[in-house]
Order: sequence, then structure tokens, then C-alpha cells
Amino acid sequence: MTLSIWRYAHLALALVSSAFLIILSVTGVILAYDAIAEKTQAHRIENLENITLAQVLPILRDQYSEVLELKIDHNQLVSIDAMDENGNSIKAYIDPKTGKKLGEIKPKSDFIQWITALHRSLFLKESGRAIVAVVSFLLILISVSGLILIVKRQKGIKHFFDKINKDFFAQYFHVVTGRWLLVPVFIIALTGTLVFLARLDFFKGENTEIKSKSSSDTKATALKDIPFFKETPLSKVERVEFPFIPDDEAEPFIIHLRKKSVTVNQVTGTIISETKYPYSAAIEKFNLDLHTGRTNAIWAFILGLASMNILCFIYSGFVITFRRTRTKIKNKIKAKDAKIVLLVGSENGTTLFFANQIHRQLLNEGKRSYLTEMNQFQSFESAKEMVIFTSTYGLGDPPSNANQFEALLQKFPQQNKIGYSVVGFGSKSYQEFCAFAVKVNDLLAKQSWAEPTTSIFMVNDRSAEEFAAWAHVWSEKTLHSLATAPAVYNTKIPGLKKFIVIDKTIVSDDNSTFKIVLKPRKKHEFSSGDLLAIYPANDNRERFYSIGKNQDSVQLIVKLFPNGFGSGFLNNLKIGDEVPARIMENPNFHFPQAAENIALIANGTGIAPFLGMIQENFLRKNISLFAGFRHDNDWVNVYRKFAEKQIEKGQLENFDFAFSREENKQYVMDLIRKDENYFANLLGENGIIMICGSLKMQKDVEKILDEISQKFLGKPLQHFIKNGQILSDCY
Repeated sequence: MTLSIWRYAHLALALVSSAFLIILSVTGVILAYDAIAEKTQAHRIENLENITLAQVLPILRDQYSEVLELKIDHNQLVSIDAMDENGNSIKAYIDPKTGKKLGEIKPKSDFIQWITALHRSLFLKESGRAIVAVVSFLLILISVSGLILIVKRQKGIKHFFDKINKDFFAQYFHVVTGRWLLVPVFIIALTGTLVFLARLDFFKGENTEIKSKSSSDTKATALKDIPFFKETPLSKVERVEFPFIPDDEAEPFIIHLRKKSVTVNQVTGTIISETKYPYSAAIEKFNLDLHTGRTNAIWAFILGLASMNILCFIYSGFVITFRRTRTKIKNKIKAKDAKIVLLVGSENGTTLFFANQIHRQLLNEGKRSYLTEMNQFQSFESAKEMVIFTSTYGLGDPPSNANQFEALLQKFPQQNKIGYSVVGFGSKSYQEFCAFAVKVNDLLAKQSWAEPTTSIFMVNDRSAEEFAAWAHVWSEKTLHSLATAPAVYNTKIPGLKKFIVIDKTIVSDDNSTFKIVLKPRKKHEFSSGDLLAIYPANDNRERFYSIGKNQDSVQLIVKLFPNGFGSGFLNNLKIGDEVPARIMENPNFHFPQAAENIALIANGTGIAPFLGMIQENFLRKNISLFAGFRHDNDWVNVYRKFAEKQIEKGQLENFDFAFSREENKQYVMDLIRKDENYFANLLGENGIIMICGSLKMQKDVEKILDEISQKFLGKPLQHFIKNGQILSDCY
């Protein structure tokens, strides 16, 4: 049976029974607490195994004029039903060693009785008991299907308690607590079902009567000397029925033990008969003890914890389901018209989240992107690029929505040459890390129509950094603009905060760039280099801007584009307007505090985070700024004056600007080539280079830097990238 069937069965069973399970779990927690509280009662007698009937019965005979019954319950409370010398009825807890009264027998509170009735029958009498039994049985099936899902997730029973791959908290909690509390939950379900079946006499058996051989011994024996009484501790006794008439051989003692009852001649002490209970009675009693936890406080606590966790299971299960439905696929074009095809193999929705992030960016750029499951592979008539995002399940198995991909790949050979890239998701803690992704990549390599755009990428534990690395490489190869900041691909999305516009410049005919300063309504920690996400249409469409920190405010440098979705929205804001947005921490592009020498390279609006970093360079590290613009206009003059002021304060070493549309045309790459000795020394002395701006600029800059590092240092730029000396945030 496939994983998806088990998952759907698990969900369906939970949906059907959830309302009743909530009631039974809440009442179960309360009853478990009551069972624990009973173990702390003041009248409990310890060490009942050291007190025998031979010690107790004579004392009770002397203490009371008439004794009807002695009881020892599951809470180790000893009670008596007797009469005193004045004929007054006595029903109380006693000390069996002295016979003295300890306290009155108090019935369960009205509240506990109400909770018990609700738990047992939902106030619906026998029909309610039947409903409870059915729900208990459904809980058995839920437990079994949950066990199967965990085993499949962990790739076999031997890995049952191995590390859990954490997708998000609800999923992690659901699986981890499911592993530890699966057994008690299953016991609750099983015993709950059996309790109902016992009421239907499903386990009914017959008592076995054993008559003792008649004895000729008529010698009277004192109660304290009767052998059976001397060898029977109170811990094994449930109830003793006293003779109605003392010293009358026709009136025996009847002692009810756990597995049998024994009739004893009160005069001679001989055993008259035994009645052995059937195994079914013992099973029924053991089953009730297990279900209620009445005999052991620790077990009662575990049952209470398991009952409480059923509530948490229901909540986390529905959160997981909601998360999976939230990442539904939405396409604006048909498959046959798509230029870029994104295929997803995802079991829990996480992989689909990453694919959706790419899909939305491509659509926002006006690209003809089409996103679908791998099992929907078909003939894509117009496709030029194909990206496969897939996780791995089981022992290198495909996710449930990708298990037909191999067959479909053979069935639908594409008519055009298509560049492909495979991105695998998994965890290195598993031996089969990204095994299915590797298989997919090998299958595509054998197709005549498929040409690799990138080598296979493998993302460990949903690392946003590793996924962003793929986005960067794929963007370079295809020239499609994708965000390369890891924060964009973080699956945890915080709530929106309120920001107030406190300053804003205007655009002019010769300058389409403007500055906008936003102050959070509440104190918010952030750094230059973080990202601000805005939602211009109050939907899920996001626009990201690199932040420059200006005291406690967010400073953005924005270029206004014709019909710009994000830039148009920001440009239309006025001072005092309120903006819902969120700051995304981007630690990979924070100012490097450990480095002494830093080069900042930007073009256009990419200068924004660097302005904040320079302002906050209180340690006066050696910072050089290299920036490229189109025109030398008033805006650039603002940057120039800022840089000169920072040099005076010792927070900036030097700066150099390039202008691509002026008479002496220059690009920022020309500035780097002009100062190649500086950059060679910087890299050789473990300095840091930070790049912010357009992807095309980043590509050109890294090409020049690679030439410099090869020429002067004998090493490719990739060496310094891996060493963490090249930090980039480009779009």
C-alpha cells in the first residue's frame, strides 16, 4: 500500500472521530488526574502485604458488635460495614491493625460523576457506550496507520527512534510525541474497546466450583490460628463477607480474592469450597485497570499525558493538513504554452513551497512559468527550460506524487531541446540522501531531448542557503532574475508588522530613483543587509528590498519602474502612511564584524544596505565603496557628500563611482579592474567583498574578480566564495 493511501486513511479516520476524541480526551485527562489524586488520600494503608486476615478479623470481632463486610479497594483503602454496640451503622475507613475508624467514606464529587458519565456514554446510555466503543476502535486504526507512517518515514522499524527530519514544529511534534506515546494511546484505544465488549458479555466465562473433602475434624480453632487466614495478606483480598451469626458452623466466612472466592468454616477453619473465576474475569479486571490507571499513579499520569497528547495530535494534524493545502499549485497559463516547466515531487509540502517561491518570482517577471507535480509530466510543446524539485522517501523511493514519473518520461519524449536542472531535498542523516533526485537526474541525462543547464543540486535539511546557491547558479545560466538571498526561501513566515513612512524623496524626469524611510511602530531588531518584504496588493505577492539601517528606521533606495508592482506602490506612499510589511533576517549579508578590510560593490539601488553599514562602522574598519550608476546626477551627489562625510569621521576609507551613461562611460567592473592590486591583496589577506545590486552586475563582477584571483593568487574565485570571503545579495 502506498504512503499516500496510509496518509489519507490516517487523516480520514481523524476527521471522522475528532469531535468525539476531543470529548473523550478532555474527560480522560480529568479522570486520570482524579485517579492520581486518589493515591494521595490520607486514609491509605501502606504495606498491606504484611497484614494478614488472621491479624485483622479477631480485632474487628472484638471492636464491633456486628460486622457485615470488610473491603480493600484498589487505592489501598480499607473500609468496614458494621454496627456498634448501640446499634448504629458504621461505614467508614479503618486502620486494619487496630480496627479504629479513620474517616467517613465520601462518594465521588458530582463533577467527577458527571465527567465519568460523559466519558463512558456521552449521556446517551447504551447507544452512547456503543459510540464510545466505535471511536475507541477508530483510535486503534489511527494508531496503527500512524505507526505505519512513522515506520515508512524512518525507513524501517530499526530506525524508529532515529533522528526526525524537522520540517516545521507541528510536524516535528506530531511525529516525535507520536513515537513516544503511541503505545499508551494504543492501550487507551484497545482497552476502551474491550470495556464495551465486556459489557456485552463478549468474554463471558463460567465459574468453576471446587468442593473440599468433608473433614471429620470438628475441633474449634481461633480466628488468629486458622491456616488460610494466616497465609492470606490483605493485599490479595478484595472483600470479606462475615458470618451473620458468630460461632455457627452453618454461617461461614466468604473471602473474595482477585482470582477466586473461598468459603471458610468460622469454627473449625476448614475450607468448605472454592469458586475459581474464569480467565475472562481476570482479563476484564486487568483491562479496566489499564484503561483507568486506578491501580498505579505513574500509569495514571502516563494515561493523562497520552490523553492530553491526543488533543495535541488533533491540533498538530490539522495544522499539517492546512500547511499542505496552503501550498496548492496555481498556474496562469496552460502546459502547452509554458516556456519554463517546474516539476515537483513533494510528500509533505515543503518541497512544493520552494518550487512555489521560484514559480511566483518567474510569473512576477512576466515569464511563462508552469508548475505541476511530477506525475503530471506530459508533452510540453513550447518548453525551453525544465526544473525538477523533488524529495526522496523511504529507501530511495519517490514521493507519492512522483512515483509515475519514470514511466511518463518514456511515454512523453519531448519534441524540442529542453535545458534541465534537478534540485534534490533530503537530509544527510539518512543514507539515501537525495537518492531519488539522483535517479531522476540520471534518467534525464539519457534523454536525447534533455540538456543539463546545471549539475544536480542537493539541499540538506531544507537549507535556504543551499537552495539560494542553486537559484544563483540557475539565474546565471538562464538569465532569469531570481532572488539569491537565503531569507527569501525561509519556510517560516512571521506575521506582518506596521511601519510608518517618516521620510520620502520624489522622482524627477531625469532621476527615477527615490529614498523612503520607514519606522516600525514597535521596537524591532534588524541590521543593514536584511530584507524588507512588502505586499502591494494585500495578497501573497511579495517584493523584497535590501535594508539600510538608519538609526531605528528602515531606509530603502528604490528605482521607479514603469508599471512597477513594488516600486509603484512605494512611490505612491506619503509621509504618515502606514505600511504592513515584514523584515526578513539575512545573516549571510550582515556586516562582517570579524574582518578588518571590506570592499563594498554596488550598482543602482544596491547601495542602500551599504549606506547603513558605513554609518554603523563605529569600530572604523577599513571600508572601500565601489558603486556604479547610469548618470552623475543630484542623487549621486547626495551619495558623494555622504561618503566624504563618512571619510572625515573615519568610518569610510575611500570611495569610487562609475557612470555608464556619461561621456567617459565606465562600469563598476572597470573600477575593480583599475584597482586589481587592491582586490588581490584584500582576498589574499582574508578580507571580505560584499556585492549588492543586479544579477547581471554580480555575474560581471565575479568574472573580473576570478581573473584577478587567478592572476595574482593562483586560485579561482570559487575558493574564496567557499571561504566565506564573497558575500552577495543580488536580484
